[in-house]
Amino acid sequence: MKNRSIRIKGLLAMLLLPLATYAQDAGATVDHNNFWENAFGSIVLLAGAIVVLAALMAIVRLFSVIVKMEELRVLKEKGVEEIAEQYKQPQESWWKKFMKSATQYVPVEKEEDIMFDHEYDGIRELDNRLPPWWLWMFYASIIFAAVYWTVYHIADGPSLIDEYNKEMEVAQAKIDEYMATKADAIDENTVSLLTDEESLSMGQSTFETLCMPCHGMHGEGNAIGPNLTDDYWLHGCGIKNVFHTISNGVIEKGMQAWKEQLRPVEIQRVASYVVYKLHGSNPENAKAPQGELCKPQESGDTEAAPDKAPTEEATE
Repeated sequence: MKNRSIRIKGLLAMLLLPLATYAQDAGATVDHNNFWENAFGSIVLLAGAIVVLAALMAIVRLFSVIVKMEELRVLKEKGVEEIAEQYKQPQESWWKKFMKSATQYVPVEKEEDIMFDHEYDGIRELDNRLPPWWLWMFYASIIFAAVYWTVYHIADGPSLIDEYNKEMEVAQAKIDEYMATKADAIDENTVSLLTDEESLSMGQSTFETLCMPCHGMHGEGNAIGPNLTDDYWLHGCGIKNVFHTISNGVIEKGMQAWKEQLRPVEIQRVASYVVYKLHGSNPENAKAPQGELCKPQESGDTEAAPDKAPTEEATE
């Protein structure tokens, strides 16, 4: 057996040596050939290697058959017929051995050994064992049930509701992350009215910092800017028009364009604060109306401010 292994290794080395030499020469000249020539050469080399390996496998297979036949001949000459018969019997594959151990089936020729004595209408029953794989699954389900009960009903494992809430939190975080990336994509055509307190509070802070000098603390207007609380507007009403005015400014009237200093989402918050909070608040010392009477529906802006409860300033 040792000599056979040595001969096989030597044969393999001799067969692969020319391929290695050819590959080395091809590598040295690869810079002087174009792509298609290199590709064709690689395909030919690969095909040749496959043919050589297939021939080598056939030779090894034939050699092993010859060796086995020689062993059987020697055993017969020495009178060891029983051992020779065992060699003749085909060996079971690993899959067949696995299936035999997993199912514990009884061969047909041995069914008489496990047959019950009783019969019904000529039908007799076999005392087969339960398949081991079925028993393994049954035992595994028992263990799983015990572990599940311990973790989720005795210990503090998360319940279905807890897992659902956690998944909702993860989903909301992804939504917030996505919306944060889309915040700067807002323009006067896609802007929508914000009504949540957080956005309005941020819009109010920006208004009181940047807009108050020209429009008053409560949007009542002053000597510089118009009143923002009545139904009269100089440059259109509604969230879209107000967003456009804040973004691009009104240069001829001294209002600068804020789109270079504020992000679109910040302008959206300020515009929403003006439309939703300041409009209709009727503050004290309000400046006289300027511009034309305008309502969001009439201006084509369907994003109108919803009905609001009267503010304290409006009731005074």
